[in-house]
Amino acid sequence: MDHAAYLDVVVAQTRALADAARAVAPETTVPATPEWTMAKLVKHCGTTHTWARAVIERGEFANPGQLDLGLPAAEADYPDWIEGAAGAFVATASAADPGAPTWSWGVDQHVGFWSRRMAHETTIHRWDAQSAPGPQAPVDAPTAVDGIDERLENLVPSMDFNAAGAGVLSGAGETIHLHCTDTDGEWLLRFGPDGFTFSREHAKGDLAIRGGASDLLLWLVGRRSLDGLETFGDTGVAEAHAAIRTF
Repeated sequence: MDHAAYLDVVVAQTRALADAARAVAPETTVPATPEWTMAKLVKHCGTTHTWARAVIERGEFANPGQLDLGLPAAEADYPDWIEGAAGAFVATASAADPGAPTWSWGVDQHVGFWSRRMAHETTIHRWDAQSAPGPQAPVDAPTAVDGIDERLENLVPSMDFNAAGAGVLSGAGETIHLHCTDTDGEWLLRFGPDGFTFSREHAKGDLAIRGGASDLLLWLVGRRSLDGLETFGDTGVAEAHAAIRTF
């Protein structure tokens, strides 16, 4: 996927998220993220779009708490607002060089980080939002595979940025192998004494998890359990390193 493709994902997934929000009352609890109402979920995602746009515009860190979100007074108007916020982000990102340097909390310190990050951020929160009215559409396989890559590449810096410390993912050399059954995609996750690393390869892990790309991504981001996925080996490895699914 490239910069333009990621931005297309942002537009399409935001539209689906907004449609899900329109289908229920703003105060409806979101089953996939029960700590949030629908209004809070929409506000969170739209705020992230606005923050990402500000970072691209400035080329440096922007304090999200100091941004003018243009948030409507009525929560019922949040779905229209998030589509506008996503549109403004896409317009700014489309006009920018994806290779231009800018601040990010991830491995990639370029504008392209943000088009990719917002594509996956919006996709997962679309899935969350659809859990309220139902049904939830799976993440299409190419996007899910890229989402797994992006998640693993940015997992350690994400934990550092959130002050959790990547050391919580250290271990004694335990490994988890993820294997897509509907498209090409395999990863070996290692939890070593010096921290977490991963590689894209076919290899035997202490635990192997097989399933569709969408289901593997949703497991990796803490949206589903191992139930329904094929597992081989020690599932206790996944339980011992559950922190991988919380950031």
